[in-house]
Amino acid sequence: MQIIGPTASWVVYLMTLQGKKTGANAVCQQSEWEALELARPGYHKLIHSGIASEAQAEAIARTCPLEKKI
Repeated sequence: MQIIGPTASWVVYLMTLQGKKTGANAVCQQSEWEALELARPGYHKLIHSGIASEAQAEAIARTCPLEKKI
């Protein structure tokens, strides 16, 4: 388990699932998102960034419909 500092920022993104038309909403820290983008630019789609807490990010991921991605 990773220890989260008070300055951690969270993101919600649409995770691309191979062989599926629609992906799934996922949550991770900003640093993890940056690593994902570095490894495969544009493969996943960022929905929302700069979220203050994991709980807020999870709530956004649950309430954001898959078809309304920005």
